[in-house]
Amino acid sequence: MTWRLAVLFLCLVLAPAAGAVSNLSDAAGRYSILNDRSTISFFVGQVGGGGINGRFADFSGAIRIDPSAVERSQVEIAIRPQTVFTGQSRVDEFLRSNAVFDVANAPVITFRSTSVRRTGDTTANVEGRLTARGHTLPETFSVELTDLDRSAIHFRVRGDIRRAPYGMDVGTPIYSNIVRFDMDFTARRN
Repeated sequence: MTWRLAVLFLCLVLAPAAGAVSNLSDAAGRYSILNDRSTISFFVGQVGGGGINGRFADFSGAIRIDPSAVERSQVEIAIRPQTVFTGQSRVDEFLRSNAVFDVANAPVITFRSTSVRRTGDTTANVEGRLTARGHTLPETFSVELTDLDRSAIHFRVRGDIRRAPYGMDVGTPIYSNIVRFDMDFTARRN
């Protein structure tokens, strides 16, 4: 379940379409996600309404944009599930346990991009490999560039991840197998 730092990559690729950068060469370089200006939120639905809303407080990411060959650009993100926060300490502890994130044995969730496919002037789909609890699977996220300037990019990333393939299917079918992610990232040029 995480996330799409590949979105950073996509947003940089989309920079020329957004108009704030004159060409891809202007977006080339290395960027780091600013944790204090970014959010990774999620929602798991529940039968009969309600569900679990949460977020992660500690994550990091880096991207390298290659202006001559976008496919050679690299995007990585790491989330520390120990920092999950739902506003309910009992739920937080359960999510950290071996029933869900198993933070004692799997302290980091990672995403590494494998491809980016533009879907519009400021949108794209980012595909990559998500690793959680020792399982690595392909995932796709949609990305929208929301702002760009010479030193930073801003984008919104959304995606749905099935939790069962990662060994986190406790509580289904009462709780949905689908985790909805809604992320806002700001990344600064290094």
